[in-house]
Amino acid sequence: MSSRAVSRPVGSVTRGTTNPNRLRRMDRWIAHTQGGELRRVGDPVAIDLGYGASPWTAVELLERLRAVAPGVRVVGVEIEPARVAGAKRYERDGLVFLHGGFEIPVSGRVSLIRAANVLRQYDEDEVAGVWERLCGRLAPGGLVVEGTCDEVGRRHVWVALGVEGPRSVTFAAHLGSLERPSELAARLPKVLIHRNVPGQAVYAFLRDFDQAWATAAPLASYGARQRWIQAVRYLAADWPLVGGVGRWRQGEVTVAWEALAPGR
Repeated sequence: MSSRAVSRPVGSVTRGTTNPNRLRRMDRWIAHTQGGELRRVGDPVAIDLGYGASPWTAVELLERLRAVAPGVRVVGVEIEPARVAGAKRYERDGLVFLHGGFEIPVSGRVSLIRAANVLRQYDEDEVAGVWERLCGRLAPGGLVVEGTCDEVGRRHVWVALGVEGPRSVTFAAHLGSLERPSELAARLPKVLIHRNVPGQAVYAFLRDFDQAWATAAPLASYGARQRWIQAVRYLAADWPLVGGVGRWRQGEVTVAWEALAPGR
C-alpha cells in the first residue's frame, strides 16, 4: 500500500485527547458487523482517522480487527505532523502512521474509516461535506464509522455510513454506571447533538428510551443488562431497530438512520 502525496491535509487539528481502551465499544461493534466483509476483501485497509496525541486507538484497532480478519492492515492518519512522528515507533506489521486529514492519504479505496471524536469541533453544516468526502474513499462494501465518546469510553454514539451515505445510529453504554439512556445525549455526534430538542426525532427517541427504561425498572433486580434488554424490546415496538438481542446484551442499540435524521 502506497501513500498519496499530501500538500495540505484537509481538516483542522483536534485536541488530541485519547486514552487506552477508549474506543472498545465502537471497535467491538465494528468487528462484529464488518468482520465478514473484511475477511471477504483480499487486502482490507482500515483507517483510524484523527487518532490524537497518542497512537493507542490505532494499535488497539489493529488487534481487534485482526481477531476477526487476520489480513487487515490499519493506517493511523493524523493532521498534526508531530503526532505522526511520535507514533512512528509503534509501527509494526500491518500498522503504519501517515500525515493527512479527510482526504485520506493512501492510494486506492479502503474498507473502513473510523473517525472518533473528530467532528465535534466542526460546525454542523460542515458534517455533510466531510461525510461525502469520506464515503467517496470507500471500496464497495466499506464503512465509515463516525461518532463521539466520553474520555473513558463508557458513553458512545456513532453513525455508520456506506458508499450511499448514512445507514444507522448506534448508542452504546457501560450499563453498570447508567442512570437513564438519555445520558447518552451528551455524546451525540455533531450532526445530531443540536437536534436534541422537542420536535426532532432524536429527542423523541431518547424520551421514549427513558420511558422504556423506567417501565423496565422491575428487572433491575436481575441486573442492568436485563433491564436494558427489556427496555430495548419495548422500544422496538415504535422504532426501527437494527440487530438483535446479541448486541443489546453488549449495552448497544442501533436505529435506522432514517428514523433519527435531522428534520424528522
